[in-house]
Amino acid sequence: MPIDAARGLAAAPRVREIAWDHKDIQLYHLGIGAGRPATDPRELRYTLESRLHVLPSFATVAGGGPPGVIGALSAPGVDVDLARVLHAGQRLHTYRPVPVRGRARAASRVVAVYDKGTAAVLVLRTEVTDADGPLWTDEAEVFVRGEGGWGGERGPSGRPAPPPATAPDHVTERPLREDQALLHRLSGDWNPLHADPEFAARAGFDRPVLHGLCTYGATLKAVVDTLLDGDVTRVRGYRTRFAGVVYPGETLRVRMWRAAAPEGGRTRTVRVAVGAVERDDAPVLADTVVALG
Repeated sequence: MPIDAARGLAAAPRVREIAWDHKDIQLYHLGIGAGRPATDPRELRYTLESRLHVLPSFATVAGGGPPGVIGALSAPGVDVDLARVLHAGQRLHTYRPVPVRGRARAASRVVAVYDKGTAAVLVLRTEVTDADGPLWTDEAEVFVRGEGGWGGERGPSGRPAPPPATAPDHVTERPLREDQALLHRLSGDWNPLHADPEFAARAGFDRPVLHGLCTYGATLKAVVDTLLDGDVTRVRGYRTRFAGVVYPGETLRVRMWRAAAPEGGRTRTVRVAVGAVERDDAPVLADTVVALG
């Protein structure tokens, strides 16, 4: 059996040292669509080193190593075909703002393996700390087709909850570049699914698809720009399920619902749903929540 759940769960955390600076952050921001228009002050806070704000979702690529969805595949007890792998979900909790320059310790381990019958789901948790203490924790959920059926724990339902029935408080559209995936992969995710048409066909797609983490980052930027006037420090948590693919060159429609704020207080939670405009708003992100401080 390619996935040995007991071995994966029992393995000690894999620890690596990571480092980043303004160039890594600028590249990441460009890779999720920042910088248009190039001279807009609201975009310069993502692209100009003298006034740089760091989107918390940068944490998913900090250090330039393989993202969690790839890292889980090299965990002990896991030996699967990359073409059968999909990124199912992502969860991030930040303890304080991500600095423009940093050096930290990242400890990763598989914390759950679920048997979905016709597939398996792995959850890889990464905890990052620097000299001042915890920085962030992120979890990547990895869906592996054809690797279930060993009688293990089924885990939580993978069916996304519907978005709120009320009209969204805000709607914005974010066009993606034709080369968006080629830019985003420079931050460390070299999966050929996002660049090689032949590999994409082998995985069952008409053409290369955008990284889920690119959609994840572009969506958070839309929320921060629309609701927080660029104040990235208010983001405390961010989770989503990847409900469908995005193709480079498409347009994201981002719908946002503010949770009711306490009297005299600020909104603490934003519900988000994202669809692809060119495919009749086909869902691409679901169960998406941004937690604010």
